[in-house]
Amino acid sequence: MAKKWRFRKYTVPAYIKAALDTLKPPENITVSEWAERHRILTSKASNIAGSWRNSVTPYLVGIMDEFNNWETEEIVFVKPSQVGATETEINMLGYIIDQDPAPTMVVYPADDLARSVRKNRIIPAIMDAKTLRTKYDDRNSGDNELQFRNDMYIALVGSNSPGDLASRPIRFLFLDEIDKYPAASKKEADPINLARERTKTFKSNRKIYYTSTPTLRTGHIWKLKEGADAEKHYFVPCPHCGRSIELKFAQIKWPGSDTGMSDADRAELASYICQECGGIITDQHKPAMLRQGEWRTVTQRAQIVRRVAFWINTLYSPFTRFSDIAREFLKGKNDPDAMHNFINSWLAEPWEDTKLKTSAELVQERQTDLDAYVVPEWAKALTAGVDVQENCLYWTIRAWGDFLTSQNIAHGQAFSFAEITRIMNLEYHTPSGNPFLVALALIDSGDQTDAVYDYCAVNIEWALPCKGTAAMLSHYKLSTVNKSGSKAFGMNLVLVDGGKYKDMIASRMRRENGQGSWMVHKGVDLEYCEQVTAEHKVATRNANGKETLTWTLKESHADNHYLDAEVYAMAAADVIGVRSFFLQNNTPAEPGAAPPPPPKPREQPQENSWLPQTGDGWLK
Repeated sequence: MAKKWRFRKYTVPAYIKAALDTLKPPENITVSEWAERHRILTSKASNIAGSWRNSVTPYLVGIMDEFNNWETEEIVFVKPSQVGATETEINMLGYIIDQDPAPTMVVYPADDLARSVRKNRIIPAIMDAKTLRTKYDDRNSGDNELQFRNDMYIALVGSNSPGDLASRPIRFLFLDEIDKYPAASKKEADPINLARERTKTFKSNRKIYYTSTPTLRTGHIWKLKEGADAEKHYFVPCPHCGRSIELKFAQIKWPGSDTGMSDADRAELASYICQECGGIITDQHKPAMLRQGEWRTVTQRAQIVRRVAFWINTLYSPFTRFSDIAREFLKGKNDPDAMHNFINSWLAEPWEDTKLKTSAELVQERQTDLDAYVVPEWAKALTAGVDVQENCLYWTIRAWGDFLTSQNIAHGQAFSFAEITRIMNLEYHTPSGNPFLVALALIDSGDQTDAVYDYCAVNIEWALPCKGTAAMLSHYKLSTVNKSGSKAFGMNLVLVDGGKYKDMIASRMRRENGQGSWMVHKGVDLEYCEQVTAEHKVATRNANGKETLTWTLKESHADNHYLDAEVYAMAAADVIGVRSFFLQNNTPAEPGAAPPPPPKPREQPQENSWLPQTGDGWLK
């Protein structure tokens, strides 16, 4: 029989226990596991009472557990309203208090909101969880700061109080509803940057959590999403075909208006149609789909991922029916303000008051029957535009006729200026055989200024440098190259208002093919179509709330080089006077009319020819 040993109980002095508690590492659990063990929801802290269950909102698990990924420094959550974003934040705070205490700050849009959330959400959550309640130091806590007995504090501040944002070192930073933060002023920096500065002391193990319902594409949260190292969306299995799908508003269907039913009745019959198999998905399917769902990376911009963005819309909410979403859309479809709220708060997408919008499909609709490199019979001149990038030159050639009727006859990428010379000096023909040469090409001089100036000086008979500039009264303006020592000193420099020409391209692109339309050759490639429509004109607001209309990229990092080249080609057309072409006719010409005599062919350049080639033949 084994001998039983008896040990005398040893009581550790308080100062030793405090030291050991400080050195105690966190348990090997995630935020979501901690929440299921300890988080209690009451009517004071949530609209659902009882223990926290990850199975109710399983899409929040991946966001919470990203907090435990040591490689991740920043978490971005782009969300609609009422999907549990605040509860996610409270769970992270609870985990920090219990498992990994460190200086923490939570920033809200305003001080009064910070006090309200403290009173109605955070304090009830702390008092309901025993493991947090025992650590909370109520006596030394105030309205804007919660103190805990493990030498931790949580500062609750408003973004409108810059002094509070810049006063203490912080390891864990939570930025809530950041699209409602005030903009930077002349006296103070952007509140987000002010708060981020506080985390420098903990650079190696800090965590920054951003969350907000988006407002505009230029808002804080959308720009953070677009600049994230990795972007994740939530995919769920279809109950019919089993394939993973992303829930999208376009797949919610309801009876049409021709049924004679009211909008409310039509919305009540809404259901989701699987984009893969066409199966009907109802609200009853959603809980099981959510439990089997997973976050998938849809975009990764860096090999080492430090900032991870999560995006989700209201379709995933277990508390919102498909009919609720359809009803909200039908109610606000004719009201811009209501639609603004629907786009932001329900679809979690930025509101874009789009004035001019184009698409790759629209460009493909502008194809004519002529193949590439063939000049239309109605053409009177060719112009070109070249967008200069570090390792590539994007070029386009466009034919012009009366009333700014135009067609792209060729475009492509060149890898040297010598290749551009060859392309621009080729002879292009109409179907009947009439020859054309490029009358004028504008070449972007913004990035490689000296090289472009020198090139245009050598090819001055058909090339001019150009540069984009801020809004002008006119579409373009002729300036002068005044860079001393440059071969181009004294030659014309074309200043181009890109916004005005993009307006022209977009509006003429929307016209049916014919007189005054902006057209492309048959078989145009998709890359060109996507690049010339990579921007759209949207309403943006500055710090003073003033609305301006600007051309912006639809997606960050998108290529718009062909669009810039088309802008330069159109500006070149203005320089050679295409707007007055119709005055050369006795009657207004229609596209397809017999063309005037073509321009005289230009002499082809000869390599290593340093002597001028004259017509009198003196050099034999």
